[in-house]
Amino acid sequence: MHTYQELISSWALKLGIYEKQEAESLVSWLFEHHLGWRRSDMLNKAEEASFPSKIFDDFERLKTGEPIQYIIGKGPFYGRDFHVSPHTLIPRNETEELVHLIIKENPTSGLRILDIGTGTGCIPISLALELDHPEVFGVDISEEALEIAAKNAEELGAKVIFSSCDILTELPEVEALDILVSNPPYIPVQEKSQMHKNVLDFEPGLALFVSNEDPLIFYRTIAEKGKQLLKPDGKLYFEINEKYGNEVAELMTNLGYFEVQVLKDLNGKDRIVVARC
Repeated sequence: MHTYQELISSWALKLGIYEKQEAESLVSWLFEHHLGWRRSDMLNKAEEASFPSKIFDDFERLKTGEPIQYIIGKGPFYGRDFHVSPHTLIPRNETEELVHLIIKENPTSGLRILDIGTGTGCIPISLALELDHPEVFGVDISEEALEIAAKNAEELGAKVIFSSCDILTELPEVEALDILVSNPPYIPVQEKSQMHKNVLDFEPGLALFVSNEDPLIFYRTIAEKGKQLLKPDGKLYFEINEKYGNEVAELMTNLGYFEVQVLKDLNGKDRIVVARC
């Protein structure tokens, strides 16, 4: 018999690809998912022989570097759990900061909002549930991602209209928007070598990478189309690659946006650009 904490520590030692604290956090997450254990249970005792076989299978996947969100099929975002799959990015803390900013800055009722490159739908669903009776839309090029987004909206009780759109070649069929938001692909292919294996090997490249030759292609295209989609004085919010804050801001200024701001995330990195149309 071992305490839950002893089991977590011993399992974490087998996750050599992670630092000790992160490994223990991942094992704790796995135990809670399969066994219902929480940190308040850590002094209780149990035997591994009583564990369901699925937890051992999932632990083997964890050893390969596969993100735990894909293993258990869900990831947390802004206080809610969202279904994820290898066709969607895993929702991240930086994107929570983007959502929080939009909520804080836009208390008006009935706003029309479009999220481009919606993935799991975590941005538009959170906005639909947190803002005052907005009309919310989300588009993505991936049909598989749209299926996940629609499932999340249904289960979380959010009214969001999702549709397919390749933003580089098509104009979304939504207009007179108050808010346009996007967390588009923004990692140049040349930065692949600097990325963690669990991101590179498992998350969808379609949602991550842009060409080295034109890393701002999505920002420029969305900002150009935003001039047609946004109402006068409407707002455009981007999540950005920390290296391109000034470039994205300059691009938007040159396109005629005003009140352009580059904002830092909680880690002090340029992460959000906001502007008015």
